[in-house]
Order: sequence, then structure tokens, then C-alpha cells
Amino acid sequence: MKSLILLLLLFISSPFVQAQQYKSNWESIDSRPIPQWFEDAKFGIFIHWGLYSVPAWAPADADIGIYAKYAEWYWWRINEESKAGRLFRDYHDKMYGADFKYQDFAPMFKAQHWDPAQWAKIFKDAGAKYVVLTSKHHEGFTLWPSEQSWNWNSVDIGPHRDLCGDLSTAVKDAGLHMGFYYSLYEWYNPLYKNNLEKYVDDHMIPQMKDLVTRYEPDILWTDGEWDHPSEKWKSTEFLAWLYNESPVKDRVCVNDRWGSKTRGKHGGFYTTEYDLVHDGAGGEMEKAWEECRGIGTSFGYNQIEDLDNYQSSDALIDMLIEKVAGGGNLLLDVGPTSDGRIPVIQQQRLADIGSWLAVNGEAIYETRKWDGAKTNKIENIFFTRNDDYLFVHCTKFPAEPINLKGVKATAVSMLGYSGEISFKTSGNSTKIVVPQISPADNSGEFAWIFKVEL
Repeated sequence: MKSLILLLLLFISSPFVQAQQYKSNWESIDSRPIPQWFEDAKFGIFIHWGLYSVPAWAPADADIGIYAKYAEWYWWRINEESKAGRLFRDYHDKMYGADFKYQDFAPMFKAQHWDPAQWAKIFKDAGAKYVVLTSKHHEGFTLWPSEQSWNWNSVDIGPHRDLCGDLSTAVKDAGLHMGFYYSLYEWYNPLYKNNLEKYVDDHMIPQMKDLVTRYEPDILWTDGEWDHPSEKWKSTEFLAWLYNESPVKDRVCVNDRWGSKTRGKHGGFYTTEYDLVHDGAGGEMEKAWEECRGIGTSFGYNQIEDLDNYQSSDALIDMLIEKVAGGGNLLLDVGPTSDGRIPVIQQQRLADIGSWLAVNGEAIYETRKWDGAKTNKIENIFFTRNDDYLFVHCTKFPAEPINLKGVKATAVSMLGYSGEISFKTSGNSTKIVVPQISPADNSGEFAWIFKVEL
């Protein structure tokens, strides 16, 4: 009998039995739970870095819409017949000449001052828990030695380095989760333009599988999906492989950009971008979700952005609070220079976020949205919670007591403040008395958090 049970257990645990747990359809793919680490992490760093970092230009202050201010779209814009396109083309012709091709930027992308360990330290000190690097943007240039992008990658030309591999090692060594952005489409790839099925079978899917098997990322963040439905991209077939057979099948997270009209409907976590929503994403999210945006008006580095184009540290911390209180994550982008430096103003913003999280991180990490927030709508106040505590985030220091409905506190404290916090309970409500404090009493700034024990 024991032998029979043992054989049964071995059979159940066999990889042949467990294979194809997820089928190549959206109903099955969407049934996979998001790995818990992603919902616990809350704060990640996006990196847009590539050939577009050489011209590093977009009309940051022009009235052309947010998307037209993305410097990483430089190649597309200089060929586009539009108001934005004319601005890009005029700049390009003036700076480089009408005969200078975008491909000529490749040998100018050198990354000569790049130190991946320094980047990883900056991100860790910022309090980020994961990093997502653009392995390939819509231009098709890869930051790893992809066989499908011969002489159009960072090892064959330009830096002559495996940028994906070197950063992945540094980020993982720092104890952070590593992920990759990958564009499904390529603007000017002849194979994509002339034979989509062959492009998907012989170029796109092999590249994605190479990224996954070579670097074992915890996130695969796709984009450039809007030209075709997910069936044309064979997205569910790839995701079934990713979830069933890949070396990261148990921990990898994916977003929702797998085909036209999949955002906010299919995939792992839903995405918003500069607070703009697509195809049903936004509002009351049904799944884990993430807001992505740059510190300035662009993802890729834009050398003409000035102080007015950058979010302040205060605004960024308020944004982090707002997204986490809404049940989401914040993926905040840095745009490095072509020689491999993170601009000092971006470093400063990250350092401020890190200093704030060092004091207040327990109210951010491993928390969830509080259902009671709907009946406690108070200006400049947001809420997160875990199993034991409710955290009351004040993005402006409150001048009046805070009245919480449906909360019966047993203790109240303020993160970063050693003094006692007075409070009163009445029935099923609590009133927090705001203390009179000075900077000498409190180590926090930008936002203040009351920790309410339930």
C-alpha cells in the first residue's frame, strides 16, 4: 500500500503531469494569480536607455500632447507628418543634417561612463524593490547580443557590452527583482512590415524566449502591441510557455500589453501611463496594477527638460502614496545619458524618495488598499493597511483632528516621531489629535503617516 501511495505521489509531482497547467487561451492565462512579491513591492524603477539617448531631444514645452514629448520616439517623429514631426525634423536637420540617418547614432551610443553597480545602489537606496530595463524599444535595437538583431545590438556596435546582462547581475546582487521591457513591434523592420507571422515566429518570440532563458527576469513588460490583436502576436501561446515551462514560471510577472484591446482586460497586472488609461484600464482595477511615468515629461533622456518639466520630490512621494493607496504600484522612470550616467536631478529625486521610505516604508511595502477609504474621503489624506495596522497618509500636515469612521483604534503613533499621539474612540469611530511638532521632533518630510493599531 505504501509503495502504491509513493508511486502516486511521484506521478502527481512529475513534470509530465504538471506540464500545460495553463492553456494558450486568455481564460486560462488570466486565471494565474499574480506572484505576491509584485503586490508587496509597490515601488519600481523603469529605465529607458538606447540609441535615442544620443540625440536625447523632444519638444518638452510644445502643445503637442504628452506622447509626442517622448524622446525615445525620436526616429519615428523625424519621419512623421504632424506638428510634432515637423518640430523633431527641424531639430534633427539643424543639429545633424538632412542626410544623417538614425542608424548613424549607433556608434555614438558608447555607455563609456556606465557603472551598473552604481545604478543598482542608486535604485536600492531609493527604496525601489524592482527594476525594469528597456531591452528593446520600438526602434528594434537590443541591449543584449540577440541573434535576431545582428549588428543592431549593444554588443556588436556602440558600447560593445551586454547591457541587459551586466545590469541584471548588478540588480540581483543588490537584492532587487530584475525585469525587462520588450517592444513587440519594430517600426521599420522589413520582416515586421511585410510578413507579420514570420516576424512573430522567427524574430519576436525567439527574442523573448532568449531574454527569459538567458537572464531569468522576474518581470517581462511588453509594449508596442497596438497594431494587432493578441492572436496575431501569438501572445497566449508564448505566455503558456512562460507559465508552464520557462525557468521563471513560478515567479515571473507580466503586464497587460499583449495585443490591441488587451490593456486592462488580459495579462498579469494592468498598466496606466502618465495617469492616462487605455482600453478599460483605470478606475477600480480588478487586478494588481501599476502606474508608469517619467520624472519629467519623457521616459528617455531629454536634454532640454528644465526644472519646470520635472516633478518635485514632494509631488513624486504624493504620487507614490496615491497609487499604493489605490491598490497599485508606481514604476518611476529614469532616462540615462548615452554615456551611462543618471542625470543628477533624477538621482536627487530618487534620494529624497529613499529617505522618506526609510522612515515610512512600513506604510507602503506589503500593504493593501483599505476598503474603508470610500467612507473616509478626506482632502490630502490616503490610507493603506496590513493585517494589524491602518496607515493614515497625510500629504499635507493636517491642521485639524482627523476623524476616522468605522475605525476603533487601540493605539496610535506617527512614523518618525517619538512622542505620544492622543486619540479618542467613540463607538466605531476614532479621532486622532494632531500633535504640535517641529522638525527637531520628527525625522520625516513631504508626507506624514499615523499608524493606527486596530
